[in-house]
Amino acid sequence: MKSAGWRWLALVSVLAVAGCGLGGEAKYRDETAERYEETGGSILGGRGGIGVGRDEPDRPGSGDGGDSGIGVNSYLWRASLDTVSFMPLASADPFGGVIITDWFSPAQATNERFKINVYILGRDLRADGVRAAVFRQLLDPRTGNWIDASVEARTQTDFENAILTRARQLRIASIQ
Repeated sequence: MKSAGWRWLALVSVLAVAGCGLGGEAKYRDETAERYEETGGSILGGRGGIGVGRDEPDRPGSGDGGDSGIGVNSYLWRASLDTVSFMPLASADPFGGVIITDWFSPAQATNERFKINVYILGRDLRADGVRAAVFRQLLDPRTGNWIDASVEARTQTDFENAILTRARQLRIASIQ
């Protein structure tokens, strides 16, 4: 009786596994072919390049930096890099629009250090298209450890405004 139970369990298991494959071949979208058509066959986008800052009149949106081959506005991207150029970069992702700096201590204040993260939020040159997060740490003289300190909201706003001002300058220079 015990062996009949095991046989029955084995038979049901085999039938259950075999039944999983009875649906035939699944139909999936051919994303590779679709991507090839979207990008014109290049891994860098249409016309074979990233094209940061290039103005090509036959490309829609190229005048505003919104269709430059990267995922974000090219003027905001370049302006952000220019604005944080005095700090060491830890990471820069032009497709995701994220710039992360490493900690930086000004020469006149070696007991404090700053770090800035810049987020470019879209493909349009707009005031709400960029966000900056500024971090500050102070050196504890007793322990020698860095301690997080507050940053005024105005500091972040001023930094965002500096990026926007530089982006406008780049945009105007590209038109002239």
